[in-house]
Amino acid sequence: MTLRHPLLAHQRTNVQGSDRPIIGGTAQRWITWNTKAGHVKIINYISRTIPDDMNRRKLLKSFALSLGGTIVSTQLLARTGEGAYEFAIPPNPLHKPLDKPITAITLGAGNRGMVYGGFAAGNATQMKIVGVAEPVPYRNDRYAKIHTIPDANRFTTWEHVFQRPKFADAIIISTPDRLHYGPCMKALEMGYDVLLEKPIAPTERECRDILALSKKTGRIVAVCHVLRYAPYFVKMKELLAKGAVGEIMSVQHLEPIEHTHMAHSYVRGNWHNSKETTPIILAKSCHDLDIIKWVIDKPSKQIIAMGDLKWFRKENAPEGSTNRCTDGCKVERECPYSAIRSYYDKRQRLNVFDLSADKSKHADEIMDRLKTTNYGRCVYRMDNDQPDHYITSIRFADNVTANFSMEAFTSYAGRRTRIMGSMGDMEGDMNNLVINDFRTGKQTKLTPKAEDVEGYANSGHGGGDWLLARDFVQAVSQQNPALLTSTIDESIESHIMGFMAEESRKNNRFMDIKINRNKAV
Repeated sequence: MTLRHPLLAHQRTNVQGSDRPIIGGTAQRWITWNTKAGHVKIINYISRTIPDDMNRRKLLKSFALSLGGTIVSTQLLARTGEGAYEFAIPPNPLHKPLDKPITAITLGAGNRGMVYGGFAAGNATQMKIVGVAEPVPYRNDRYAKIHTIPDANRFTTWEHVFQRPKFADAIIISTPDRLHYGPCMKALEMGYDVLLEKPIAPTERECRDILALSKKTGRIVAVCHVLRYAPYFVKMKELLAKGAVGEIMSVQHLEPIEHTHMAHSYVRGNWHNSKETTPIILAKSCHDLDIIKWVIDKPSKQIIAMGDLKWFRKENAPEGSTNRCTDGCKVERECPYSAIRSYYDKRQRLNVFDLSADKSKHADEIMDRLKTTNYGRCVYRMDNDQPDHYITSIRFADNVTANFSMEAFTSYAGRRTRIMGSMGDMEGDMNNLVINDFRTGKQTKLTPKAEDVEGYANSGHGGGDWLLARDFVQAVSQQNPALLTSTIDESIESHIMGFMAEESRKNNRFMDIKINRNKAV
């Protein structure tokens, strides 16, 4: 399939012997791309006089780009100020009307299972949840009620699902990290397509096994690297591919976890112990390694990492502190990590508590959870081992370099990225993306229009969750994995980067990154 579209790039190019700017000038440049091969090729230049007002109108139309086999595009919606625009992702032209919704079984009805189940509940013509496996009775009951799942299709564990013949199109795997490999392999063996929450699996061998089996069976495995679907990062990728900053030289990327989020998820929470789940570079930051690689669009070659658990340790426990915040801790009121303050006073991150529908009972229920679960324990007295600060330096092909920093101790969240190029730079915080053009001296500010799903406002996902689900539905319906930008084949490189980073951190040495997607470990 071949398409033609004006490439409105932030660059100067020689058009019919004259040097003219593409934006704000007198030239229009046409490209063609093959959506099967994913190759972009300039076929000709058309030089003509384009009035500035026409150029502005064209700028307010869509930008489009072929990424892999996929048309990923963003659309400028409105000019919000001098050099400032708002944009969103328009409907994908490769999407087709569905004759019927795809059917899916959810394994794990916790937080992430609820996110993708929420997409189905709000888009009944696209996806229908027909089964659930969840060991926590409250969550199983809640999920079954939302999706009107019959008792025959409700299961306690993922193994029970596969004791039945195949009865849906797809499996959604939102189980704990250590329970990704088994159900994914079994789902592929039985002919299901899979929506797989990140990380793919806890070890490199398991990740490669899943990749190999997906290739052997021809089934789709979509990895939930949701940042690839967030309008902010889609626009960043698009502009970099169009030469907005010239040739990319280096990238600096920061993930500020925010100090109470760190305490909640990686000190007290489900991912506090890397041996029982996955290292934090994968559990939290495989998103970041993936998005760095995605926007640079070159193979990674070498990585080095440093970091450790420095603060959340027993030796840093304040005098007068106790094993639980509810045990009469003398410094609880002044401690920034107080469980009472976070959960009881501010009512933050309560989704993990499985509270009843009757809000009048919440106060007693929350206090009970603080007295009986890890969420009430002192952050200095947990059996946690995840680093609270972590930095990596990565060398990509053509000597492009990147630095990534994951930091627990911030008052803010929201990923920050700086990209340095030969002809400009780009800086953003997921709320705004600012491009500076060295050639013209002009600055352009772009603001994404995106909505996070319930419970994920300011989570750093940038509205990508349901956009991924939308594309997964189309990929399954059309049996075309090219409609996804986060297939297992695309996603495995960032996981290998993470495994090599962790080995580098533990052994204090540079690690070569060897991808070879056909390799058996």
